[in-house]
Amino acid sequence: METKYDVLIVGAGVGGLYTALSLPETLSVLVLSKKSDTLSNSSLAQGGVAAVLSTENDSFELHFEDTMIAGQRKNDPDAVEVLVHEGPDDVRKIMQYGVDFDKNPDGSIQKTLEGGHCRRRIVHHRDTTGAEIVNKLLLELRRRKNITLCENTMVYRLQRVKSGFRAELLQDEKPSCVFCDYCVLATGGIGRVYKYTTNPAVATGDGIRLASELGATIRNLSYVQFHPTAFNGADREQFLISEAVRGEGAYLLNCKKERFMHRYDQRLELAPRDVVSKCILMESRKTGSNAFYLDITHRDRDYLLHRFPGIYEGCMAHGVDITKDLIPVFPCQHYLMGGIAVDLDARTSIARLYAVGECSCTGVHGKNRLASNSLLEALVFGRRAAEDITRCVQAGFAHVAVTPFTPDIAGAPLPKGLRTEIRSIMQRAYFVIPDPGAVRTGLKRIDAIISRLQNGKFAVTPDYCEALSLAVVAHTILKEVDEG
Repeated sequence: METKYDVLIVGAGVGGLYTALSLPETLSVLVLSKKSDTLSNSSLAQGGVAAVLSTENDSFELHFEDTMIAGQRKNDPDAVEVLVHEGPDDVRKIMQYGVDFDKNPDGSIQKTLEGGHCRRRIVHHRDTTGAEIVNKLLLELRRRKNITLCENTMVYRLQRVKSGFRAELLQDEKPSCVFCDYCVLATGGIGRVYKYTTNPAVATGDGIRLASELGATIRNLSYVQFHPTAFNGADREQFLISEAVRGEGAYLLNCKKERFMHRYDQRLELAPRDVVSKCILMESRKTGSNAFYLDITHRDRDYLLHRFPGIYEGCMAHGVDITKDLIPVFPCQHYLMGGIAVDLDARTSIARLYAVGECSCTGVHGKNRLASNSLLEALVFGRRAAEDITRCVQAGFAHVAVTPFTPDIAGAPLPKGLRTEIRSIMQRAYFVIPDPGAVRTGLKRIDAIISRLQNGKFAVTPDYCEALSLAVVAHTILKEVDEG
Protein backbone atom coordinates (compact mmCIF):
# COMPACT_ATOMS: atom_id res chain seq x y z
CA MET A 1 0.00 0.00 0.00
CA GLU A 2 1.36 3.41 -1.02
CA THR A 3 1.24 6.60 1.05
CA LYS A 4 -0.76 8.68 -1.43
CA TYR A 5 -3.65 7.96 -3.84
CA ASP A 6 -5.76 10.08 -6.13
CA VAL A 7 -8.95 8.51 -4.77
CA LEU A 8 -9.61 6.65 -1.53
CA ILE A 9 -12.80 4.56 -1.38
CA VAL A 10 -13.80 3.38 2.09
CA GLY A 11 -15.94 0.28 1.65
CA ALA A 12 -16.00 -2.66 -0.76
CA GLY A 13 -19.69 -3.27 -1.30
CA VAL A 14 -21.41 -2.63 -4.62
CA GLY A 15 -21.23 1.17 -4.19
CA GLY A 16 -17.50 1.23 -3.48
CA LEU A 17 -16.53 -1.35 -6.11
CA TYR A 18 -18.61 0.18 -8.91
CA THR A 19 -17.31 3.66 -8.09
CA ALA A 20 -13.74 2.36 -8.41
CA LEU A 21 -14.48 0.64 -11.72
CA SER A 22 -16.14 3.80 -13.08
CA LEU A 23 -13.01 5.92 -12.52
CA PRO A 24 -10.41 6.40 -15.28
CA GLU A 25 -7.56 3.90 -15.21
CA THR A 26 -5.16 6.84 -15.15
CA LEU A 27 -6.09 7.54 -11.51
CA SER A 28 -4.59 5.67 -8.58
CA VAL A 29 -7.40 4.24 -6.44
CA LEU A 30 -7.31 2.58 -3.01
CA VAL A 31 -10.36 0.54 -1.94
CA LEU A 32 -10.52 -0.45 1.73
CA SER A 33 -12.56 -3.34 3.09
CA LYS A 34 -13.08 -3.35 6.84
CA LYS A 35 -12.98 -7.16 6.99
CA SER A 36 -12.93 -9.60 4.06
CA ASP A 37 -13.74 -8.20 0.62
CA THR A 38 -17.02 -10.15 0.44
CA LEU A 39 -18.39 -9.24 3.89
CA SER A 40 -20.90 -6.44 3.31
CA ASN A 41 -24.60 -5.69 3.18
CA SER A 42 -24.28 -5.86 -0.60
CA SER A 43 -23.12 -9.47 -0.52
CA LEU A 44 -26.15 -10.42 1.58
CA ALA A 45 -28.68 -8.77 -0.76
CA GLN A 46 -31.06 -11.51 -1.88
CA GLY A 47 -33.85 -10.04 -3.96
CA GLY A 48 -32.32 -8.35 -6.98
CA VAL A 49 -32.06 -5.07 -8.85
CA ALA A 50 -35.14 -3.09 -9.84
CA ALA A 51 -34.82 -1.56 -13.31
CA VAL A 52 -36.99 -0.88 -16.33
CA LEU A 53 -34.96 -2.80 -18.91
CA SER A 54 -37.89 -2.91 -21.33
CA THR A 55 -40.86 -0.57 -21.76
CA GLU A 56 -43.01 -3.26 -23.34
CA ASN A 57 -45.03 -3.77 -20.15
CA ASP A 58 -43.38 -1.23 -17.87
CA SER A 59 -42.22 2.38 -17.84
CA PHE A 60 -39.91 4.79 -16.06
CA GLU A 61 -43.01 6.63 -14.87
CA LEU A 62 -44.37 3.50 -13.15
CA HIS A 63 -41.03 2.78 -11.43
CA PHE A 64 -40.88 6.44 -10.37
CA GLU A 65 -44.38 6.31 -8.94
CA ASP A 66 -43.83 3.02 -7.11
CA THR A 67 -40.69 4.50 -5.53
CA MET A 68 -42.51 7.67 -4.46
CA ILE A 69 -45.45 5.76 -2.98
CA ALA A 70 -43.19 3.46 -0.98
CA GLY A 71 -41.23 6.49 0.29
CA GLN A 72 -44.42 8.23 1.45
CA ARG A 73 -43.57 10.99 -1.05
CA LYS A 74 -40.74 12.19 1.18
CA ASN A 75 -38.37 11.30 -1.67
CA ASP A 76 -36.35 13.81 -3.70
CA PRO A 77 -38.13 13.62 -7.08
CA ASP A 78 -35.01 14.70 -9.00
CA ALA A 79 -32.98 11.89 -7.43
CA VAL A 80 -35.72 9.37 -8.22
CA GLU A 81 -35.79 10.55 -11.84
CA VAL A 82 -32.05 9.98 -12.09
CA LEU A 83 -32.37 6.54 -10.50
CA VAL A 84 -35.09 5.13 -12.72
CA HIS A 85 -33.85 6.65 -16.00
CA GLU A 86 -30.12 5.97 -15.63
CA GLY A 87 -30.29 2.72 -13.66
CA PRO A 88 -31.00 0.38 -16.59
CA ASP A 89 -27.73 1.31 -18.32
CA ASP A 90 -25.79 0.56 -15.14
CA VAL A 91 -27.49 -2.82 -14.90
CA ARG A 92 -26.44 -3.51 -18.49
CA LYS A 93 -22.89 -2.40 -17.62
CA ILE A 94 -22.50 -4.89 -14.78
CA MET A 95 -23.80 -7.59 -17.12
CA GLN A 96 -20.80 -6.73 -19.30
CA TYR A 97 -18.66 -7.40 -16.23
CA GLY A 98 -20.12 -10.91 -16.14
CA VAL A 99 -23.03 -10.57 -13.71
CA ASP A 100 -25.33 -13.48 -14.55
CA PHE A 101 -29.01 -12.70 -14.05
CA ASP A 102 -31.46 -15.61 -14.26
CA LYS A 103 -32.91 -16.28 -17.70
CA ASN A 104 -36.21 -17.60 -19.01
CA PRO A 105 -36.22 -20.68 -21.30
CA ASP A 106 -36.25 -18.35 -24.32
CA GLY A 107 -33.06 -16.60 -23.12
CA SER A 108 -34.71 -13.38 -21.96
CA ILE A 109 -33.91 -12.01 -18.50
CA GLN A 110 -36.25 -13.32 -15.83
CA LYS A 111 -37.99 -10.68 -13.71
CA THR A 112 -39.71 -11.10 -10.38
CA LEU A 113 -42.23 -9.07 -8.40
CA GLU A 114 -41.67 -7.64 -4.92
CA GLY A 115 -43.66 -5.58 -2.44
CA GLY A 116 -44.57 -2.09 -3.64
CA HIS A 117 -43.91 -2.81 -7.33
CA CYS A 118 -46.78 -2.79 -9.81
CA ARG A 119 -44.76 -4.67 -12.45
CA ARG A 120 -42.28 -7.53 -12.62
CA ARG A 121 -39.06 -5.56 -13.04
CA ILE A 122 -36.60 -7.07 -10.54
CA VAL A 123 -33.73 -8.93 -12.20
CA HIS A 124 -31.96 -11.43 -9.99
CA HIS A 125 -29.44 -14.24 -9.63
CA ARG A 126 -31.56 -16.81 -7.82
CA ASP A 127 -31.73 -15.45 -4.25
CA THR A 128 -28.06 -14.42 -4.01
CA THR A 129 -28.02 -11.41 -6.31
CA GLY A 130 -25.80 -9.24 -4.13
CA ALA A 131 -23.09 -11.88 -3.83
CA GLU A 132 -23.16 -12.45 -7.60
CA ILE A 133 -22.67 -8.73 -8.29
CA VAL A 134 -19.94 -8.28 -5.66
CA ASN A 135 -18.00 -11.32 -6.87
CA LYS A 136 -18.09 -10.25 -10.53
CA LEU A 137 -17.13 -6.66 -9.70
CA LEU A 138 -14.22 -7.96 -7.61
CA LEU A 139 -13.02 -10.04 -10.54
CA GLU A 140 -13.08 -6.96 -12.78
CA LEU A 141 -11.44 -4.82 -10.11
CA ARG A 142 -8.50 -7.22 -9.79
CA ARG A 143 -7.82 -6.78 -13.51
CA ARG A 144 -7.27 -3.05 -13.03
CA LYS A 145 -3.63 -2.18 -12.34
CA ASN A 146 -4.58 1.26 -11.03
CA ILE A 147 -6.76 -0.11 -8.20
CA THR A 148 -5.42 -1.45 -4.91
CA LEU A 149 -7.75 -3.41 -2.62
CA CYS A 150 -6.84 -3.82 1.05
CA GLU A 151 -8.81 -6.11 3.35
CA ASN A 152 -9.00 -6.00 7.15
CA THR A 153 -8.41 -2.25 7.08
CA MET A 154 -10.50 0.22 9.05
CA VAL A 155 -10.45 4.02 8.84
CA TYR A 156 -10.65 5.25 12.42
CA ARG A 157 -10.14 8.95 11.70
CA LEU A 158 -10.46 11.12 8.58
CA GLN A 159 -8.82 14.55 8.65
CA ARG A 160 -8.92 17.43 6.19
CA VAL A 161 -5.45 18.48 5.11
CA LYS A 162 -4.41 20.87 2.37
CA SER A 163 -6.19 19.94 -0.87
CA GLY A 164 -7.35 16.55 0.37
CA PHE A 165 -7.57 14.13 3.27
CA ARG A 166 -5.43 12.10 5.64
CA ALA A 167 -7.00 8.78 6.57
CA GLU A 168 -5.71 7.18 9.76
CA LEU A 169 -6.01 3.41 9.51
CA LEU A 170 -5.97 0.23 11.49
CA GLN A 171 -4.63 -2.39 9.08
CA ASP A 172 -4.79 -5.78 10.77
CA GLU A 173 -5.20 -3.62 13.92
CA LYS A 174 -1.82 -1.90 13.31
CA PRO A 175 -1.81 1.90 12.78
CA SER A 176 -0.86 3.56 9.49
CA CYS A 177 -2.12 6.39 7.31
CA VAL A 178 -2.68 7.34 3.68
CA PHE A 179 -3.34 10.63 1.93
CA CYS A 180 -5.81 11.18 -0.91
CA ASP A 181 -7.06 13.96 -3.16
CA TYR A 182 -10.63 12.66 -3.12
CA CYS A 183 -12.42 10.40 -0.66
CA VAL A 184 -15.58 8.33 -1.25
CA LEU A 185 -17.36 6.90 1.79
CA ALA A 186 -19.16 3.65 0.93
CA THR A 187 -19.30 2.11 4.38
CA GLY A 188 -22.81 0.65 4.29
CA GLY A 189 -25.46 0.59 7.01
CA ILE A 190 -25.97 0.95 10.74
CA GLY A 191 -27.72 -2.33 11.57
CA ARG A 192 -25.49 -3.23 14.51
CA VAL A 193 -26.91 -0.31 16.47
CA TYR A 194 -29.88 -2.66 17.00
CA LYS A 195 -30.08 -5.89 18.98
CA TYR A 196 -31.54 -7.74 15.99
CA THR A 197 -30.67 -6.91 12.39
CA THR A 198 -30.20 -8.54 9.00
CA ASN A 199 -26.87 -6.67 8.69
CA PRO A 200 -23.43 -8.27 9.16
CA ALA A 201 -21.06 -7.36 12.00
CA VAL A 202 -19.32 -4.66 9.92
CA ALA A 203 -22.46 -2.48 9.68
CA THR A 204 -21.67 -0.06 12.50
CA GLY A 205 -22.14 3.33 10.79
CA ASP A 206 -18.42 4.21 10.67
CA GLY A 207 -18.69 6.36 7.55
CA ILE A 208 -21.49 8.40 9.06
CA ARG A 209 -19.37 9.08 12.14
CA LEU A 210 -16.32 10.00 10.04
CA ALA A 211 -18.38 12.42 7.93
CA SER A 212 -20.03 13.90 11.01
CA GLU A 213 -16.64 14.52 12.64
CA LEU A 214 -15.61 16.44 9.52
CA GLY A 215 -18.74 18.60 9.79
CA ALA A 216 -20.63 17.06 6.88
CA THR A 217 -24.42 17.32 6.89
CA ILE A 218 -26.21 14.20 8.14
CA ARG A 219 -29.83 13.90 7.05
CA ASN A 220 -32.85 11.79 8.07
CA LEU A 221 -30.95 9.24 10.13
CA SER A 222 -34.20 8.30 11.84
CA TYR A 223 -35.50 6.93 8.52
CA VAL A 224 -34.77 3.33 9.50
CA GLN A 225 -36.37 0.43 7.65
CA PHE A 226 -37.48 -2.66 9.52
CA HIS A 227 -37.85 -5.64 7.19
CA PRO A 228 -41.11 -7.48 7.95
CA THR A 229 -39.88 -11.00 7.23
CA ALA A 230 -36.60 -11.81 8.93
CA PHE A 231 -36.28 -15.37 10.19
CA ASN A 232 -37.58 -15.34 13.76
CA GLY A 233 -34.62 -16.90 15.52
CA ALA A 234 -32.40 -16.18 18.51
CA ASP A 235 -29.34 -14.98 16.57
CA ARG A 236 -28.29 -11.33 16.69
CA GLU A 237 -27.86 -11.36 12.92
CA GLN A 238 -31.22 -12.45 11.58
CA PHE A 239 -31.48 -14.44 8.36
CA LEU A 240 -33.51 -12.50 5.80
CA ILE A 241 -36.46 -14.08 4.00
CA SER A 242 -36.44 -12.06 0.81
CA GLU A 243 -39.30 -9.89 -0.37
CA ALA A 244 -39.20 -12.03 -3.50
CA VAL A 245 -40.68 -14.98 -1.56
CA ARG A 246 -43.86 -12.96 -1.08
CA GLY A 247 -43.50 -11.74 -4.65
CA GLU A 248 -43.67 -15.35 -5.78
CA GLY A 249 -46.83 -16.03 -3.80
CA ALA A 250 -46.02 -16.63 -0.12
CA TYR A 251 -48.82 -15.95 2.37
CA LEU A 252 -48.21 -14.13 5.66
CA LEU A 253 -49.91 -15.89 8.58
CA ASN A 254 -50.54 -14.99 12.23
CA CYS A 255 -50.23 -17.25 15.29
CA LYS A 256 -53.51 -18.92 14.35
CA LYS A 257 -52.05 -19.78 10.91
CA GLU A 258 -54.53 -17.36 9.31
CA ARG A 259 -53.87 -14.72 6.65
CA PHE A 260 -54.49 -11.26 8.11
CA MET A 261 -53.11 -8.59 5.75
CA HIS A 262 -56.55 -8.06 4.19
CA ARG A 263 -57.62 -6.42 7.47
CA TYR A 264 -54.98 -3.72 7.10
CA ASP A 265 -54.04 -3.06 3.47
CA GLN A 266 -55.58 -3.94 0.10
CA ARG A 267 -52.13 -4.72 -1.29
CA LEU A 268 -51.99 -7.68 1.10
CA GLU A 269 -48.53 -9.33 1.37
CA LEU A 270 -47.17 -7.07 -1.37
CA ALA A 271 -47.60 -3.79 0.52
CA PRO A 272 -44.35 -1.82 1.09
CA ARG A 273 -42.06 -3.02 3.85
CA ASP A 274 -42.88 -0.36 6.43
CA VAL A 275 -46.59 -1.03 6.00
CA VAL A 276 -46.21 -4.80 6.42
CA SER A 277 -43.97 -4.36 9.49
CA LYS A 278 -46.52 -2.08 11.18
CA CYS A 279 -49.35 -4.47 10.28
CA ILE A 280 -47.45 -7.34 11.91
CA LEU A 281 -46.99 -5.30 15.09
CA MET A 282 -50.67 -4.35 15.16
CA GLU A 283 -51.69 -7.97 14.64
CA SER A 284 -49.21 -9.00 17.33
CA ARG A 285 -50.88 -6.66 19.82
CA LYS A 286 -54.29 -7.93 18.76
CA THR A 287 -53.42 -11.61 19.16
CA GLY A 288 -50.96 -11.23 22.04
CA SER A 289 -48.38 -13.26 20.13
CA ASN A 290 -45.15 -12.66 18.22
CA ALA A 291 -45.63 -15.87 16.23
CA PHE A 292 -45.87 -15.11 12.50
CA TYR A 293 -45.15 -17.25 9.47
CA LEU A 294 -44.59 -17.23 5.73
CA ASP A 295 -46.23 -20.05 3.80
CA ILE A 296 -44.83 -20.84 0.34
CA THR A 297 -45.58 -24.60 0.51
CA HIS A 298 -48.21 -24.35 -2.22
CA ARG A 299 -45.47 -23.72 -4.81
CA ASP A 300 -43.72 -26.60 -6.56
CA ARG A 301 -40.77 -28.08 -4.62
CA ASP A 302 -38.37 -28.10 -7.58
CA TYR A 303 -39.24 -24.50 -8.37
CA LEU A 304 -38.50 -23.41 -4.79
CA LEU A 305 -35.18 -25.26 -4.69
CA HIS A 306 -34.06 -23.58 -7.92
CA ARG A 307 -35.46 -20.11 -7.22
CA PHE A 308 -34.52 -19.80 -3.53
CA PRO A 309 -31.55 -22.11 -2.88
CA GLY A 310 -29.92 -19.76 -0.35
CA ILE A 311 -33.12 -19.28 1.62
CA TYR A 312 -33.82 -23.02 1.48
CA GLU A 313 -30.37 -23.82 2.88
CA GLY A 314 -30.54 -21.06 5.48
CA CYS A 315 -33.92 -22.24 6.74
CA MET A 316 -32.84 -25.88 6.72
CA ALA A 317 -29.97 -24.89 9.02
CA HIS A 318 -32.69 -23.87 11.48
CA GLY A 319 -34.67 -27.08 10.91
CA VAL A 320 -37.27 -25.53 8.57
CA ASP A 321 -37.95 -27.01 5.13
CA ILE A 322 -39.63 -24.21 3.14
CA THR A 323 -41.13 -26.73 0.69
CA LYS A 324 -43.33 -28.22 3.43
CA ASP A 325 -42.93 -26.13 6.61
CA LEU A 326 -44.09 -22.68 7.61
CA ILE A 327 -41.22 -20.16 7.97
CA PRO A 328 -41.25 -18.28 11.32
CA VAL A 329 -40.73 -14.55 10.68
CA PHE A 330 -40.79 -11.24 12.53
CA PRO A 331 -39.64 -7.70 11.67
CA CYS A 332 -36.10 -6.55 12.45
CA GLN A 333 -33.78 -3.72 11.44
CA HIS A 334 -32.75 -3.98 7.82
CA TYR A 335 -31.84 -0.74 6.03
CA LEU A 336 -31.11 2.97 6.48
CA MET A 337 -32.74 5.49 4.14
CA GLY A 338 -31.02 8.53 5.70
CA GLY A 339 -27.31 9.13 6.06
CA ILE A 340 -24.64 11.50 4.81
CA ALA A 341 -26.44 14.17 2.79
CA VAL A 342 -25.33 14.23 -0.86
CA ASP A 343 -26.37 15.92 -4.10
CA LEU A 344 -27.12 14.23 -7.41
CA ASP A 345 -23.39 13.67 -7.99
CA ALA A 346 -22.92 12.08 -4.55
CA ARG A 347 -21.04 15.15 -3.28
CA THR A 348 -21.29 15.85 0.45
CA SER A 349 -21.18 19.31 2.03
CA ILE A 350 -17.40 18.86 2.40
CA ALA A 351 -15.32 19.59 -0.71
CA ARG A 352 -13.85 16.46 -2.35
CA LEU A 353 -15.76 14.16 0.01
CA TYR A 354 -18.37 11.86 -1.56
CA ALA A 355 -20.75 9.25 -0.15
CA VAL A 356 -22.46 6.41 -2.00
CA GLY A 357 -24.67 3.47 -1.12
CA GLU A 358 -26.45 2.94 2.18
CA CYS A 359 -24.30 5.37 4.20
CA SER A 360 -25.47 8.21 1.94
CA CYS A 361 -28.78 10.04 1.79
CA THR A 362 -29.57 10.77 -1.85
CA GLY A 363 -33.25 11.31 -1.13
CA VAL A 364 -34.15 8.44 -3.47
CA HIS A 365 -35.87 6.31 -0.84
CA GLY A 366 -37.86 8.87 1.13
CA LYS A 367 -39.07 7.41 4.44
CA ASN A 368 -39.14 3.82 3.20
CA ARG A 369 -37.05 2.07 0.54
CA LEU A 370 -38.84 0.29 -2.27
CA ALA A 371 -37.65 -3.31 -2.57
CA SER A 372 -34.54 -3.83 -4.76
CA ASN A 373 -33.85 -0.12 -5.23
CA SER A 374 -30.79 -0.28 -2.95
CA LEU A 375 -28.35 -2.00 -5.30
CA LEU A 376 -29.61 0.22 -8.10
CA GLU A 377 -28.92 3.35 -6.03
CA ALA A 378 -25.39 2.14 -5.24
CA LEU A 379 -24.69 1.63 -8.94
CA VAL A 380 -26.18 4.86 -10.24
CA PHE A 381 -24.74 7.24 -7.66
CA GLY A 382 -21.43 5.38 -7.42
CA ARG A 383 -20.97 5.96 -11.14
CA ARG A 384 -22.07 9.58 -10.79
CA ALA A 385 -19.51 10.14 -8.02
CA ALA A 386 -16.80 8.72 -10.29
CA GLU A 387 -17.92 10.91 -13.18
CA ASP A 388 -17.84 14.04 -11.01
CA ILE A 389 -14.35 13.21 -9.71
CA THR A 390 -13.25 12.66 -13.31
CA ARG A 391 -14.59 16.07 -14.34
CA CYS A 392 -12.74 17.72 -11.45
CA VAL A 393 -9.50 15.97 -12.38
CA GLN A 394 -9.83 16.96 -16.04
CA ALA A 395 -10.43 20.58 -15.03
CA GLY A 396 -7.14 20.59 -13.14
CA PHE A 397 -6.83 20.33 -9.37
CA ALA A 398 -4.35 20.74 -6.55
CA HIS A 399 -2.89 17.58 -5.05
CA VAL A 400 -3.01 16.77 -1.36
CA ALA A 401 -0.02 17.79 0.71
CA VAL A 402 1.65 14.67 2.09
CA THR A 403 3.27 15.36 5.45
CA PRO A 404 4.94 13.08 8.02
CA PHE A 405 2.45 11.69 10.52
CA THR A 406 2.81 9.19 13.35
CA PRO A 407 -0.50 7.73 14.59
CA ASP A 408 -0.97 7.48 18.35
CA ILE A 409 -3.46 4.78 19.31
CA ALA A 410 -2.31 3.97 22.85
CA GLY A 411 -4.72 4.13 25.76
CA ALA A 412 -6.80 2.26 28.31
CA PRO A 413 -8.78 -0.88 27.39
CA LEU A 414 -12.41 -0.36 26.42
CA PRO A 415 -14.93 -1.29 29.15
CA LYS A 416 -17.09 -4.27 28.19
CA GLY A 417 -20.81 -4.02 27.56
CA LEU A 418 -21.14 -0.54 26.00
CA ARG A 419 -22.18 -1.76 22.55
CA THR A 420 -24.64 -4.24 24.08
CA GLU A 421 -26.18 -1.42 26.11
CA ILE A 422 -26.51 0.80 23.04
CA ARG A 423 -28.32 -1.98 21.17
CA SER A 424 -30.71 -2.60 24.04
CA ILE A 425 -31.53 1.10 24.26
CA MET A 426 -32.29 1.31 20.54
CA GLN A 427 -34.38 -1.87 20.55
CA ARG A 428 -36.57 -0.47 23.33
CA ALA A 429 -36.76 3.12 22.13
CA TYR A 430 -37.27 2.82 18.37
CA PHE A 431 -38.37 -0.51 16.93
CA VAL A 432 -40.84 0.08 14.05
CA ILE A 433 -42.98 2.38 16.25
CA PRO A 434 -41.05 4.76 18.58
CA ASP A 435 -41.59 4.74 22.36
CA PRO A 436 -41.35 8.47 23.31
CA GLY A 437 -40.46 7.83 26.94
CA ALA A 438 -37.75 5.31 26.07
CA VAL A 439 -36.42 7.69 23.39
CA ARG A 440 -35.84 10.49 25.90
CA THR A 441 -34.27 8.33 28.62
CA GLY A 442 -32.23 6.46 26.02
CA LEU A 443 -30.90 9.69 24.53
CA LYS A 444 -29.57 10.82 27.91
CA ARG A 445 -27.77 7.54 28.45
CA ILE A 446 -26.34 7.51 24.91
CA ASP A 447 -24.98 11.03 25.43
CA ALA A 448 -23.25 9.86 28.62
CA ILE A 449 -21.70 6.95 26.71
CA ILE A 450 -20.41 9.28 23.97
CA SER A 451 -18.85 11.58 26.57
CA ARG A 452 -17.14 8.63 28.23
CA LEU A 453 -15.80 7.30 24.93
CA GLN A 454 -14.52 10.68 23.74
CA ASN A 455 -12.92 11.72 27.03
CA GLY A 456 -11.77 8.39 28.45
CA LYS A 457 -8.40 8.19 26.63
CA PHE A 458 -9.12 4.65 25.45
CA ALA A 459 -6.85 2.72 23.10
CA VAL A 460 -7.88 3.07 19.46
CA THR A 461 -8.99 -0.43 18.52
CA PRO A 462 -11.69 -1.70 16.14
CA ASP A 463 -13.96 -2.30 19.15
CA TYR A 464 -13.48 1.27 20.37
CA CYS A 465 -14.08 2.76 16.92
CA GLU A 466 -17.23 0.74 16.38
CA ALA A 467 -18.57 1.56 19.84
CA LEU A 468 -18.06 5.28 19.13
CA SER A 469 -19.70 4.96 15.70
CA LEU A 470 -22.72 3.16 17.16
CA ALA A 471 -23.08 5.74 19.93
CA VAL A 472 -22.92 8.66 17.47
CA VAL A 473 -25.46 6.98 15.18
CA ALA A 474 -27.79 6.15 18.08
CA HIS A 475 -27.61 9.72 19.39
CA THR A 476 -28.48 11.18 15.98
CA ILE A 477 -31.39 8.79 15.42
CA LEU A 478 -32.93 9.31 18.85
CA LYS A 479 -32.45 13.07 18.72
CA GLU A 480 -34.29 13.25 15.40
CA VAL A 481 -37.10 11.05 16.72
CA ASP A 482 -37.37 13.11 19.94
CA GLU A 483 -37.58 16.37 18.00
CA GLY A 484 -40.31 14.86 15.84
